[in-house]
Amino acid sequence: MKYLKLFVSSLLIGATIGCSTPQNKEESSTETVKATALTPAKKAGLSIGDEATAFNLKNVDDQMFGLNDLKDNKGAVVIFTCNHCPYAVAYEDRILAIDQKYKALGYPVIAINPNDPEQQPDDSFEKMKVRAEEKGFTFPYLFDEGQKIYPAYGATKTPHVFLLEKENEKYFVRYIGAIDDNYKSAENVKVTYLENALDALLKNKEVAETTTKAVGCSIKTSKG
Repeated sequence: MKYLKLFVSSLLIGATIGCSTPQNKEESSTETVKATALTPAKKAGLSIGDEATAFNLKNVDDQMFGLNDLKDNKGAVVIFTCNHCPYAVAYEDRILAIDQKYKALGYPVIAINPNDPEQQPDDSFEKMKVRAEEKGFTFPYLFDEGQKIYPAYGATKTPHVFLLEKENEKYFVRYIGAIDDNYKSAENVKVTYLENALDALLKNKEVAETTTKAVGCSIKTSKG
């Protein structure tokens, strides 16, 4: 009889454990799903139609410069670029030409170097000054010190373009992506994405192709 009681007790304990464990797992799983569903997805950078993030960064002339310093303009062409990247270098003359053409029409270029000079010494502020003088940059060339602006915009490459339109003293994103479809050769470009978008805005038309894939070097991020 003693052994029979022990056997029955074991069966009851096993049944209790067997019934309670799956229920607890199911409840835990359900709670996890609910928590996940209630957690909003983090948005990386700006999208078309968003109000652009303001900035005030040091220019190669050692003066601070920001969007609010522009006067009598219709917008701005913000380009994240740098000294060392071969893609960025290949586009320098085209960026100069775009600034010279569209600045007079109300859309000046603002170039921003997003790279951490500790990761890429060729992109230091002092070397930015040298490069700007060598190439005769006609636009501000700003240093994203602390790397706070490029992630706010969502830039991932150099170069990476953000075309902004000004409305009631605020700036809104109208185009994001590449300058054109051929970084290797300006002569062989078939689609001028940025200029097409600029021309559309100047004619008060909707931009037909609002996003393209930026092609260039990855941004060199601080490891600190």
